[in-house]
Amino acid sequence: MYDDTKLMRGLSELGLSAGKEQLEQLHHYYEMMVETNRVMNLTAITEYEDVCVKHWLDSLCLVKVLPGLASGEAVSMIDVGTGAGFPGVPLKILFPQIRLTLLDSLGKRISFLERVVAECGLRNVTCLHARAEEYSRKEEYREAYDVCVSRAVTRLASLTELCLPYVKVGGKFIPYKSGDCAGEVAEAGLAITTLGGKLEETAAFSVPESDLGRTLLVISKKRATDRKYPRGGGKPMKSPIVSRETF
Repeated sequence: MYDDTKLMRGLSELGLSAGKEQLEQLHHYYEMMVETNRVMNLTAITEYEDVCVKHWLDSLCLVKVLPGLASGEAVSMIDVGTGAGFPGVPLKILFPQIRLTLLDSLGKRISFLERVVAECGLRNVTCLHARAEEYSRKEEYREAYDVCVSRAVTRLASLTELCLPYVKVGGKFIPYKSGDCAGEVAEAGLAITTLGGKLEETAAFSVPESDLGRTLLVISKKRATDRKYPRGGGKPMKSPIVSRETF
């Protein structure tokens, strides 16, 4: 029913492979996404091969900076602003050992993801309906994760304040940025250090089976984030930490 040629070639390029059950899970996920997309805006990308490349392979490029995932390394991971489930759900399907939390501010998207998790038989997945700055103040989520990922289209300085509080000391925040993001990285330098992080790696490449530019930033958590962060009232977005804080 589905032509998985591009997907399998892309997985091979990443040093990965998918078994029959994993392909079935991806197919069902796709079907649910397309069906739901008719009544709710999940993604503008709906052709199967485009989804394989622009959503799944793009999501799975995380293995370039976390190669241990491919060998079964178990990590706790939170996907902030997950939307339709990217990158979290494809990562969970290919690396089932991940203990995953999917967080999004829109309840309808979380309801969709809860159905995906149930119907695809994904275990150890928590779906949270909340704004990012809310749950990182709760003890059970603050500095509780080995890895935080986000493919949200938000400037890095803001995203860092929303995401780094979820990462435990010694863990990593890995945002997905498009192509050349040097200016954005420079702007976010103060936010990264203020929140206890350090930029360790910048991995720039093309997504397999495409000419799409992608950059993964590996920001290590060096010390605990001050309890005053993230700031409330939408300040991470309105007044990001770039030169001086606005309270």
